Amino acid sequence: MSTATDTVEIVSIVRDERVRAARSLPSRPSPNRRWRPPVRRRRQRTPWFVKALVVFAIAVAALIVTRLLVPSDSTPLAEPTPMPSITAPGTLPTPSSDTIASGSVADPAAAIAALDALALADGNSAPDYDRDLFGQRWADVDRNGCDTRNDMLARDLADPSFKPGTRDCKVLTGTLTDPYSGASIEFVNGPDTSPRVQIDHIVALAWAWRQGAHEWSPEQRETFANDPRNLRASGEATNQAKSDSGPSRWLPPARELQCRFVMEWASVVVDYDLSINADDRDAAQHVLRSRPAA
Repeated sequence: MSTATDTVEIVSIVRDERVRAARSLPSRPSPNRRWRPPVRRRRQRTPWFVKALVVFAIAVAALIVTRLLVPSDSTPLAEPTPMPSITAPGTLPTPSSDTIASGSVADPAAAIAALDALALADGNSAPDYDRDLFGQRWADVDRNGCDTRNDMLARDLADPSFKPGTRDCKVLTGTLTDPYSGASIEFVNGPDTSPRVQIDHIVALAWAWRQGAHEWSPEQRETFANDPRNLRASGEATNQAKSDSGPSRWLPPARELQCRFVMEWASVVVDYDLSINADDRDAAQHVLRSRPAA
C-alpha cells in the first residue's frame, strides 16, 4: 500500500516539475502566426515654442524679482558747476544817456589828467582781433525794438523819416552833418545809398581789443560795441579813413572838430578803464592843450 502511494507521489512530483519547466520556457510563436519583434515607443519631444515660452516666463519673473528686491536710486544728479566768466579789469559803466561825450571827462584839463592816470601798454601782446568776438552787429541791447544802427541814425540825423509800421525803427531819410569833416550828407536808405552814412566807433573795436577788451567777457564786449556814448553817425569817407586808429594816427580833417573828438575818445577810454599806448596819449593831450573845443 505504501509502495503504491509512494509511486503516485513520485509521479505527481515529476508531473509538477515538468509543468514548471514548461512554464519557464519562452513562448514560441504559433506556427500559424508570423513573429514580429516588439515595438519600441519613441519618447515624445517638447515643442520648441513651449520651450521659448518657458524661457520668457523665467526672464520676466527674474526681472520682477530684481525690481522688488533692488532699490532704485532716485537721487537727482547734481547740477554742473558753471565755469567762471572772464571779467574786465574794472567794472564797466552802465550806459545812462545818449548824450555824446557824457562820460567822466568834463573838460580838456580833466581829460589830460585822466589820460595820465591810465595804464600804459603798447597793445602788442593781445591775441588777434576778431570782430565776431564783440557780439552781434548792431544788436538791440536796450530792448527798445530797434537795432543800434537805426537808433544812432535817428539820433544823429536831422529831420529823419521812418518806414511806416516799424514804430520809428527803420530810418528812411535824413540829413547828417559829418562830425569829423563838417560836411552835409543826405541819407537815403537803400543798398547803394545807405553806406554813405556809417556808424563809427569813436574808440575803435580793434583798438579797444588791443588795449584790454580781449580780457572782457563776451557780454561786456557786446555792450561796448553798442554803447551810444561810443557811437557817432559819420560820412563814409571819414569813417573809412579813421578805421581802427587812435589820435596818434588819425584826427578829424576839420581842425576845429579835433578837440571835441579827442574829448569823446578820452571819455570812453577812461570810463572803460582801458590801457593806452604812449603815442596815443601824447597825441590826445597835445590836441587837448592846443585846440579849443568846438
